[in-house]
Amino acid sequence: MLNDLQMRTDAASIQTGQRGTGEQRLRSLDVFRGVTILFMVLVNNGGGPVSYRQLQHSAWNGWTLTDCVFPSFLWIVGVAITLSLGKRLRAGDRPAQLLPKIIRRSVILYVLGLLIYVYPTMSLSHQRLLGVLQRIAICYLIVSLIYLYSGVRAQMIWIGVLFAAYWMMMTLIPVPGYGAGNLSVDGNFAHYVDRIVLGTHNYASTRTWDPEGIISTLPAIASTLLGVMAGHVLRMERPLAVRRNRLLLIGVCLIAAGLLWNVWLPINKKLWTDSFATFMAGLDFVFLAAMIWVVDERQWSRYLKPFLITGMNAIVVYVASEFLSELLDGTSLHDVIYARYFAPLASPENASLLWALAFTGLMYLLSYGMYRRGWFVRI
Repeated sequence: MLNDLQMRTDAASIQTGQRGTGEQRLRSLDVFRGVTILFMVLVNNGGGPVSYRQLQHSAWNGWTLTDCVFPSFLWIVGVAITLSLGKRLRAGDRPAQLLPKIIRRSVILYVLGLLIYVYPTMSLSHQRLLGVLQRIAICYLIVSLIYLYSGVRAQMIWIGVLFAAYWMMMTLIPVPGYGAGNLSVDGNFAHYVDRIVLGTHNYASTRTWDPEGIISTLPAIASTLLGVMAGHVLRMERPLAVRRNRLLLIGVCLIAAGLLWNVWLPINKKLWTDSFATFMAGLDFVFLAAMIWVVDERQWSRYLKPFLITGMNAIVVYVASEFLSELLDGTSLHDVIYARYFAPLASPENASLLWALAFTGLMYLLSYGMYRRGWFVRI
C-alpha cells in the first residue's frame, strides 16, 4: 500500500535509464526524505540544554545544518507533487477529480499539526495555529493548485511574484515604532503581523511571533515550487545522467544567487527570507543530484537502506517523535532518564548528542518495524 500522504515516488516512477528503456522508481527521493526526517528528529530532540552549534538553529541571521531540514522537506514535497500529480494528469485525470484528495490530505496534515502542539496540556487558549505540519499542509495545498492549473512558465512567475511580494513587504511596509525595512527580531514586518493576528496562538518558545508565521509562508510556498521545478527536470525525456547534471547546475546557480541576495536580505530561517529559500533550494538540488548518482546510478542504495526505510513512513516518524517528546517532557521522564543514564557518560554536548542519537534510533526502529510488516500509512 502506497503512502499517499508522502507522495512517494512509487506513485510517480520515472525513467532512470535512457529514453525508451521503460520506467523505474527513483529511489533517491525516498533516501533524501529519510535523511531529512531522521536529521529533523535528531536536532529536535537534544538531551540537555547544551548542544553542538550545527545541531541548533541559527540564532538569527546565517544558517546551520539544522536550518536545512525543514526547507528540504518542503522542497521534497514540491518534487513529489510534480511526479505524482503529473502521472495522474498523464493518465487522463482532470484537475477537478484530484482536488478532493488534495484537500483531504491538507486538512489531515493541518489537524495533526494542531494536535501535536495542544498535546499534552490540551489548552486551547494558547493553541499554536501554525507550525511544521501546518506549513506543510498549506504549502502542499497551494502548490498543488498552482501545479494543476498552470504550466512551467507560470509556475516560475509564481516563484518570482512570491519572492517579490515578500521582499517588498519586509522592506517597504513600516512597523509602528521601528519603521520600514527593520529586520530585527521585534521590528520586522512578519513578526508584527504574527503579534497582531495570532496573539496568544504563537509559538510557545517565542510567544509574540512564530517561525512558521503568516507572512513568511509566502517564500515557503516558493521553496515548495522550486521543488516542483526539480520535478520537471526529473520528468524530462533525457538520460538520467543528463538530468542529474542539470539539477547540479541549477543548484549551484541557486546557491550563488542566495549568497548574493544575502547582501541585501540576510539568509534567515526564522524569517524564511528570499535569500534563505533560494540558497536552501540550491543545496537541495545539489544533494538530490548526489543522491541520484549514489542510489540510482551507482546502485549503492543498500548502504543507505535505513534512510530508504525511514523515508517510506516519514510523516509517521515525525508525528510519533513529537508526541513521544511531549510525553517525556510533560511527565519529567526526560530529565530523570537523561540525568541518570546520559549526563554522566560524557561532556554536556556529547551527552546531549547521545540522547538525540538514542531517540532517533528508537524512531528508526519504529519505521523498520512498519517496513517489515508492510505498513505504509495511507491518508
